[in-house]
Amino acid sequence: MSIELVLFIIFSAVAAVSAILMITRANPVISALFLILNFASLAGLYLLLNAQFIAVAQVIVYAGAIMVLFLFVLMLLKPEKEKLFEKHPGIKIFAVIIAGMVFLQLMYLIFLSRPSSSVNPIVSESVKAGTIEQIGRQLYTNYVLPFEAAGFLLLAATIGAFVLAKKKFE
Repeated sequence: MSIELVLFIIFSAVAAVSAILMITRANPVISALFLILNFASLAGLYLLLNAQFIAVAQVIVYAGAIMVLFLFVLMLLKPEKEKLFEKHPGIKIFAVIIAGMVFLQLMYLIFLSRPSSSVNPIVSESVKAGTIEQIGRQLYTNYVLPFEAAGFLLLAATIGAFVLAKKKFE
């Protein structure tokens, strides 16, 4: 067995187990911590696919920034007071049915589907495509106008959030 296969098995097992533990925990803070573990294992899988930029973005953006905000919201809202399943018992049955359907679809994809024959056999191109250098070169040459437009929209949204927050405090 190659080291890539061993790492894939480890990362995928950690991702699957942490996803199951995330949705089965009663404490939402513990669920959020399992979600961070899931994000880290997905970043490891991205590294195995030679997508370094996506792996770093996964850790910085999702496990770093978004999960910190998520934990703050969880601690502010105190969701232990919410009794959604006790008020509406049909939601739990509906969730189990949807989860079963998704599980059956995944089992079909894993065991009965065949890979496409049009996959490019050249691996060296895929290694080069996911590097930060290639992504930066594409962003600043071919896609500079959409990149600048996205930056301008984010700046406008930040200024709008500051204006709205300032009005609420006055």
